Amino acid sequence: MIAFLDGTLCDKAPTRAVVDAGGVGYEVFIPLGTYDRLPRLGERCRVLIHDHVREDAHLLFGFGTEEEKDLFERLIGVTGLGPKLAISVLSGLPPRELKRALVEGDAKRLGTISGIGKKTAERMVLELRDKFTAGEKFEAVSGEASGGDTRMSDAALALVSLGYKEDQARKMLRAAEKDITEQTTVEEIVRHALAG
Repeated sequence: MIAFLDGTLCDKAPTRAVVDAGGVGYEVFIPLGTYDRLPRLGERCRVLIHDHVREDAHLLFGFGTEEEKDLFERLIGVTGLGPKLAISVLSGLPPRELKRALVEGDAKRLGTISGIGKKTAERMVLELRDKFTAGEKFEAVSGEASGGDTRMSDAALALVSLGYKEDQARKMLRAAEKDITEQTTVEEIVRHALAG
């Protein structure tokens, strides 16, 4: 299995890129979010890879972030949703908006993506809604762009481990947001949420 490609970007288009790694040009299918992160042609790039092998093809799907790759791998687990359609879904909605639509059960929003009908959107919600951790659900619903800061997610997980339901933990954390600064630790966030 190929985990990533690190090499020179030879060609790029909104749906695919060609990366020269070790003298071999690899065609990689990509979502729009990854396309936006690619450097100029001739520059070095690193693309995370999902290696998809079928009896009639060996396809590489590339991603600029772990979040995109993780969502892609969850999407292809949905009945009737193949890898090319999963790339379309990731191109249709940014990862955070996609997570929010799945967590909130917004099949109507998912149905606005090209290639996704009402039944497929409902199936996506049904099969993926409960596959997110409490922290992921909090980030998706609150719109928190953590950028590597996982304190709110960790606090949500801590509240769930204390016996609170995920919805209740999210509400508690939202109510405590006014007391949270960049220096506030996870432990202090949990205390604010419990005191709120």
